Amino acid sequence: MARQLLSFAFQLLLVARKLLGQRIFDRLMKMTIYGHFVAGEDQESIKPLIQHNKAFGVGSILDYGVEEDLSPEEAERKEMESCTSEAERDSSGTNRREKQYQVHPAFGDRRDGVISARTYFYANEAKCDNHMENFLKCIEASGGASDGGFSAVKLTALGRPQFLLQFSDVLTRWRRFFHQMAAEQGQAGRAALDTKLEVVMLQESIAKMGIASRAEIEGWFTPETLGVSGTVDLLDWNSLIDSRTQLSRHLVVPNVQTGQLEPLLSRFTEEEEQQMKRMLQRMDMLAKKAREAGVRLMIDAEQSYFQPAISRLTLEMQRRFNVDKPLIFNTFQCYLKDAYDNVTMDMELARREGWCFGAKLVRGAYMAQERARAVEIGYEDPINPTYEATNVMYHRCLNYVLEELKHSPKAEVMVASHNEDTVRFTLCRMEELGLHPDEGQVCFGQLLGMCDQISFPLGQAGFPVYKYVPYGPVMEVLPYLSRRALENSSIMKGAQRERQLLWQEFCRRLCTGNLFHHPA
Repeated sequence: MARQLLSFAFQLLLVARKLLGQRIFDRLMKMTIYGHFVAGEDQESIKPLIQHNKAFGVGSILDYGVEEDLSPEEAERKEMESCTSEAERDSSGTNRREKQYQVHPAFGDRRDGVISARTYFYANEAKCDNHMENFLKCIEASGGASDGGFSAVKLTALGRPQFLLQFSDVLTRWRRFFHQMAAEQGQAGRAALDTKLEVVMLQESIAKMGIASRAEIEGWFTPETLGVSGTVDLLDWNSLIDSRTQLSRHLVVPNVQTGQLEPLLSRFTEEEEQQMKRMLQRMDMLAKKAREAGVRLMIDAEQSYFQPAISRLTLEMQRRFNVDKPLIFNTFQCYLKDAYDNVTMDMELARREGWCFGAKLVRGAYMAQERARAVEIGYEDPINPTYEATNVMYHRCLNYVLEELKHSPKAEVMVASHNEDTVRFTLCRMEELGLHPDEGQVCFGQLLGMCDQISFPLGQAGFPVYKYVPYGPVMEVLPYLSRRALENSSIMKGAQRERQLLWQEFCRRLCTGNLFHHPA
């Protein structure tokens, strides 16, 4: 339904252009919807808006908002081709990936059911290079427009999504293997960081499976690699896949259904391996450019079947570039059931390894699509069962991060939310924990043209707050504008006068410094 509404909105804009002519249409758009949701057409024209917002204490997250106008059929074809390996296309090859990480024609058009996120489809390596150039220009524009700004990046724009699917499958199976071993040791159901396997028992279990010789297995679990505790937690376990990735003959896990040992990594052709390397090189170039420009790089979250790989690749960049301060920010989707485990493990890993944690917390943009896909393909729904459960998860993750910030003065988090209750919760916890706005550890994020009643009072009260600022030529951002119009109309329908009055009172207290004063 959402896709049909978006298509209808987009077609209306195209009809308006045809009736009015390009020049009048552009002028009308800049006076209305384009002028409300988009900063300008290029790096130069966005500067006045950025400076205006900055005067009110509101920073910018620059995002080049241009999107391809593909038909659903074109999108599906591109997705099916780019998510299928050479071995899988070969009739003799079999797809060993788990269901969640296999491409499906019914969900080839990843835009379907998605209102609030932009989608990239792989065409070729030259197109990925073009996306990278746009991101580099965006980083440059962000560095030139303001100090301490952000630039947003989607990893599906930088390479063939087949790699993300295969790597996500590897990471998920490896993590599941750990939890299977934990269940054997009577630790099923524990939180990720609380689960610790006894090394001796673990070695026995792996040896019985015939994965490797006992001498080889003992070599994996040494004091040098795992310390002297005699136990292995999930972070230790994940580190094994780092040191053993080249030993592909050992990268096998038991298939629960068949009982057979199966290889984790599929064989890549030479061309596929080169495509994977180029994707990593593009990420590296963006991170180096961001460091040079003094811009923080926000890696956007995407669908759950890409996300394990996206998060892992982001983590690798954080290890390299978040040395003195957070330069690379990962995004955590709190509508996912495993969001809390993901946040806590990454923050603990940053503490152990000595790099600076940087995160953006969101609720998530793909809920309807994720649910439908899980039902259709036949795997467990990765999304929390209700919106209220997602709210609870968001506040649980946020509360954990805020409490950890007290002990990690270089760590930072962005509370990316239009939810007024979440903003109140954050401000109250900051007050209770003594996290001062001028320290910059906690910032807020909202979309340009939405929730100004939240953003500007926060900025004027001295809290770091940022607007997600898209820019690009009028005709090339029409898909983005169609989504914003639809999203904004649904928000407006749910607005209530009482809620507005409560928020106005809250903002009044915020700006006068009496947020926590209650009259007798």
